[in-house]
Amino acid sequence: MHHVGIDLGTTHTVVAFSAGDAPDAATQVLPVPQLVSAHELEALRLLPSFLYAPAAGESVADPFGELPWLVGRYARHRGQEVTERLISSVKSWLSHAGVARRDAILPWGADAGEVPKISPVEASRRLLAHVKSSWDEAFPAQPLAEQSVVLTVPASFDEVARELTVEAAELAGLHVRLLEEPQAAFYDLVASNSDAIEALLTPTRSSAMVLVCDVDGGTTDLTLIEARRGSDGELKLDRVAVGRHLLLGGDNIDLTLAQLC
Repeated sequence: MHHVGIDLGTTHTVVAFSAGDAPDAATQVLPVPQLVSAHELEALRLLPSFLYAPAAGESVADPFGELPWLVGRYARHRGQEVTERLISSVKSWLSHAGVARRDAILPWGADAGEVPKISPVEASRRLLAHVKSSWDEAFPAQPLAEQSVVLTVPASFDEVARELTVEAAELAGLHVRLLEEPQAAFYDLVASNSDAIEALLTPTRSSAMVLVCDVDGGTTDLTLIEARRGSDGELKLDRVAVGRHLLLGGDNIDLTLAQLC
């Protein structure tokens, strides 16, 4: 069985996996096939989390049978030219308590008579379904639905946003466990450089607080983790606090820089 991690990001979706339970099992990133032009296909390590609905008569390939919505690099590129047919920042919409997240509201402000609008949950499902089909094509004997899958979410996601994320995954045919993104980043640090954490603990200092600041595409996450040494000498980690949900991230930084320039 493969252990698979999916980062369903605001700007990019990434899939990593390792085979087996051995601590030293190599971790790999799955190249995800996607359209990079109207008729050109390429497998990339990053899947841009954008959806684009081609207009009637627009010549575009549909190698994955996903129309009326395309996902990935070409969707991002073409959608920047025809913004009213583009869905972006799906994850931010999924956590937006001020809208009906199961209703067909995206693209926001578009005319439903001209664009086939969908919900944030359905948009998330389509991104995950693309990931699933890409995995199943790469590993036909080990379908993704039968693997151990972890899906990351912002630590500040409320219960509704978490439930909707799981719902989107299940609609895509996946059974997932959720892992908070700052914790995932911290676990990676511990796995790759445990000395950095061990150095915080001394014979006279049994515990230390670590603040993880995760500036993501659409959110900034703050998580406080307590590192301590257990009675058996092993490193123990406890997530003790998270910051308020801040709908502020790389998207906003990019926009601010663009306005300044």
